[in-house]
Amino acid sequence: MSELLGHYNYWIVIVLMMTGFYTVIARPNLIKKIIGLFIFQTSVFILFISMAKVEGGTAPIIEEGISVYSNPLPHVLILTAIVVSLATTALGLALLVRIREAYGTINEDDIHDEED
Repeated sequence: MSELLGHYNYWIVIVLMMTGFYTVIARPNLIKKIIGLFIFQTSVFILFISMAKVEGGTAPIIEEGISVYSNPLPHVLILTAIVVSLATTALGLALLVRIREAYGTINEDDIHDEED
């Protein structure tokens, strides 16, 4: 039991990932879909950062008496991914403004009905 509770960060990742995935699949509102994508992306960031942390590890600066180092590369990659995620979210919201102007709604079902 303590083995399962010891990895609580992975349980948080699973809950966030499934929440975001469900929101993208089940909701017809396009803003809610974008929010679901953002939640999904955030769960991936948490997963990468959780795996990159080395218990007892320090920054990779060579000093006497330190033998365990953490790799800073995953953290740097996640910073880049956060910037890409924010840009993707901003682009999606800008597209939603144009969709609202063109169709008068941001509900996916209404847009599909209008095309038929």
